[in-house]
Amino acid sequence: MKNASINVGIVGATGAVGQELLRLLHDRKFPLASLRLFASARSVGKVISYGGKAYTVEEAKLGAFADVDVAFFAAGGSVTRALAPDAVKSGCLVIDKSSHYRMDPDVPLVIPEINPEGLRNHKGIIANPNCSTAVTLMALWPLHKAFGLKRYFCATYQSVSGTGAEAVRELDDQVHAYAKGAPITKKVYPYQIAFNVIPQVDSFGPNGYTGEETKMMLESRKIMGLPNLKVSATTVRVPVVRAHSVAVNAEFERPVSVEAARAAIAAFEGAELVDDPANKLYPTPLDFSQKVKCGVGRIRIDTALDNGLALWVSGDNLWKGAALNAIQNAELMVREGLFRRRAAVAAV
Repeated sequence: MKNASINVGIVGATGAVGQELLRLLHDRKFPLASLRLFASARSVGKVISYGGKAYTVEEAKLGAFADVDVAFFAAGGSVTRALAPDAVKSGCLVIDKSSHYRMDPDVPLVIPEINPEGLRNHKGIIANPNCSTAVTLMALWPLHKAFGLKRYFCATYQSVSGTGAEAVRELDDQVHAYAKGAPITKKVYPYQIAFNVIPQVDSFGPNGYTGEETKMMLESRKIMGLPNLKVSATTVRVPVVRAHSVAVNAEFERPVSVEAARAAIAAFEGAELVDDPANKLYPTPLDFSQKVKCGVGRIRIDTALDNGLALWVSGDNLWKGAALNAIQNAELMVREGLFRRRAAVAAV
């Protein structure tokens, strides 16, 4: 990355993922020639500081991306739909967090540890996967390479930060109200989230599966290049602030063993093996908040599936599930010299 500097924009810079993008770009020393923050009109003029630098928020609007090499979109599908095509026309690469383009056959859906070839074959837009999909595949991909994935079942334990800052405040307010014996109010979720779990993430479809559950199936197929992969997911919101966890039961084409599975996970760059049940060692969301890798543990032979493994994975939904994955995609493109448009030859 020493031989290039990139003009970068963050769309949705005032939101939770936008703030993580700002932090990670600085902390990972992404080669910034310039950095511009974009948000809705109501945030224009707000000053956000990080790393000793102050940035003034601009309005995310048509025509705003003429001097931007790559824009990280983290403002929702409606903003992506309205602004991404215009950004691409101006010569800006869009790396999008929303679900708007994920299943578009002309848009690569990329986790760099799994399908980096998509970064070389884009048409101006690269999609970022759903947070639960990204965390799950950090465990399943190395096992697929070892044994050949046939199908998987999963139940997610998704943190409230996946819904946004208002959901985090709602959990905090409900916990404080409970401690004081005060009435508990709810707004973000249909049920109280404090001391509860809600087996619904996203809206229900006609087949009884939620949008989140369907995303996990379709995105897993696309990212892994397994169009016939069978997936059945149940997505659940839990009273955890940050980092998602997933209980996975997977069936493989070839015989499996716990030892070989542990070795595959330990050798994979996107995962950290934490699997010593005798000493009560396994991943938890607290341990894997603000960590680059996802933790994998509780690996055991599945007693209901042929050639099956049961396992547990925890990973930061705001990092690997969103901001970090997007930046890792951009970092790989820099390393491979895929930014050619306005990239300067001098580092900053």
